[in-house]
Amino acid sequence: MSAHGEFDGLVAVVTGGASGIGASVATRLLEGGARVAVLDLNITVANPETFAVQADVSDLASVTTAIDAVAAELGGIDIVINNAGIGAIGSVETVDEAEWARVLSINVTGMARVASAALPYLRKSSAAAIVNTSSIAATAGLPARALYSASKGAVLSLTRAMAADHLREGIRVNAVNPGTADTPWVGRLLDSADDPSAERAALAARQPHGRLVDPSEIAEAVAYLASPRNRSTTGTSIAVDGGMQELRLRPIEG
Repeated sequence: MSAHGEFDGLVAVVTGGASGIGASVATRLLEGGARVAVLDLNITVANPETFAVQADVSDLASVTTAIDAVAAELGGIDIVINNAGIGAIGSVETVDEAEWARVLSINVTGMARVASAALPYLRKSSAAAIVNTSSIAATAGLPARALYSASKGAVLSLTRAMAADHLREGIRVNAVNPGTADTPWVGRLLDSADDPSAERAALAARQPHGRLVDPSEIAEAVAYLASPRNRSTTGTSIAVDGGMQELRLRPIEG
């Protein structure tokens, strides 16, 4: 018997699941009893307990082939975690046309490609769920994140629309909105800063709880949204941001 048990007998797909938030989600689902497939560009670092398939969410043929391979190998698909995504830095003045197209194709259309390919399998499941990874950038204005914020805002709206489209097919669709998480991408961003230590401190300080979000915390929220124990939860999002969106704390005195 698994540690949690809520995913026993279910097959889950996690895009971008080889590292960062996706890897934590894959581990959490495994702990809950799921059989987990990871779709990623680089599967060499994927959890060996998962069924890893190389896939590019910006390419429809790649997505379709990967999803069909998962269903054939694991006997169907019950849960899709649309986590694959990339960052983008800049304002509308500094980001060029090609970068807009590239990021939106991965962060937004990529989720649509994966969900569309998985829908025939999800419709056969009695515990079908999709969880999309959005961001605090969808709900709060952040400097130099115009393209990234636009993409994640689109994910939040897409989640609601998908939930409405597929509720009566028995498929729940929700989103998770992480704050700044301690991931390899953020690590690379910090490494490129003039003063990495000061930049890390600034990112931690803007979250009311005073630190970066741990990927395992995000994975717990994803597990809640994906779990068949929570069948009345659909069309919504959970913020895992240390209170960044909703709280307005007074500065610490002294």
